[in-house]
Amino acid sequence: MTAILLGLKRAADDAPPRLRKELHEVQEITRESLDEVRRLVRRLRPGVLDDLGLVSALTSLTEDFAAHTGLQVTRRFDADLPDLAPETELVLYRVAQESLTNVARHANAERVAVALQHTDDGVALTVTDDGSGIKAPREGAGIRGMRERALLIGGSLEITPAPPTGTRVQLTAPVSRKQP
Repeated sequence: MTAILLGLKRAADDAPPRLRKELHEVQEITRESLDEVRRLVRRLRPGVLDDLGLVSALTSLTEDFAAHTGLQVTRRFDADLPDLAPETELVLYRVAQESLTNVARHANAERVAVALQHTDDGVALTVTDDGSGIKAPREGAGIRGMRERALLIGGSLEITPAPPTGTRVQLTAPVSRKQP
């Protein structure tokens, strides 16, 4: 897209005034598209994961979620979490993000808890709400995406009712060596 912008600039510099105006408009559309692509790329792997780590990224995610939804969010993150591969951290983050999105859209909840715990053979991310609950999860794109992400890292995803009301999403992920 940068090459297109440079080509448009050269063409506009040599174009007659009427065409120059149109080329400048196309340049501006291209520049806006480039900015949008950059924003999307940054969202694919949130910088906070690289800069501050998984716990800080989840803390930031839940704080933003609470601020935007007005729901009460509690967090419980084990202090002895093992080192995780970047792809595992990203899957944990994205499953937490999708789970919170589902709470906001469908649960009619007041409270949600997010936990990240060290297990015998890995880590478990649990998102539990006190909403209306589910009988059986509808396999929409969000849940399907969470299941696929879990499989990519050798993990498992369970979505169950959370008595007395609400829903519990749990992703269990194995620990693999963290890449340098």
